Amino acid sequence: MNEVISLKEIRKSYYLGKNELPVLKGINLGIQQNDYVALMGPSGSGKSTLMNILGCLDTASSGQYILNGKDVSRMDSDELADIRNVEIGFVFQQFNLLPRLTAWENVALPLIYAGIAKKEREERARAMLDKVGLGERGHHKPNELSGGQSQRVAIARALINNPSLILADEPTGNLDTRTSIEIMELFGAIHAQGNTVVLVTHEEDIASHTHRVVRLRDGIIESDTPQPPKGEATKGSGVFS
Repeated sequence: MNEVISLKEIRKSYYLGKNELPVLKGINLGIQQNDYVALMGPSGSGKSTLMNILGCLDTASSGQYILNGKDVSRMDSDELADIRNVEIGFVFQQFNLLPRLTAWENVALPLIYAGIAKKEREERARAMLDKVGLGERGHHKPNELSGGQSQRVAIARALINNPSLILADEPTGNLDTRTSIEIMELFGAIHAQGNTVVLVTHEEDIASHTHRVVRLRDGIIESDTPQPPKGEATKGSGVFS
């Protein structure tokens, strides 16, 4: 099995004037292809900082980060931007959809940056919306979609470039309980197709859907525990069939 993420002695500090504020204090973590991992921890534990480093949205103060065989800890901002577009699919709590674009246009955005022609962009985006159960909503704008539908559009966008890694930051944070379960069923189906999924959550019931829970406290990994999945929700979820 290929290792998608390899972190060695990752440290991150911020500075308030001359005062150093260490946030990550030597993180060692390996994540294999098709792992399904929850990152958990109380406020101030460093989980959001770690998520930003994993997503190449921030860089470590020291240490090495290998993503899918590439040493991203040595890359400049332009190279990191390329890596984000090619290797990583993001799903955020706030959905981060562009309000003036339709669902399929939002899904197709990463393909524009990848230089894909318009006809192929539309075909691929519509096919991905079909896979997440929103094929009939492609022409709708975000204000015409429910929260769950908006998150499905965001997930389709995250998947459109076939990334090495899906990163989800509190993906059910703005959703009700029933919709949260539906979205986690969708993530289960995505994982079952061979994707590597890492999500940040503070909710134990959301983490229970994953296969491994990494808990942070005070900038270090407190525990790293495999767990039996809550249930592979690939049947009846209406996706990736």
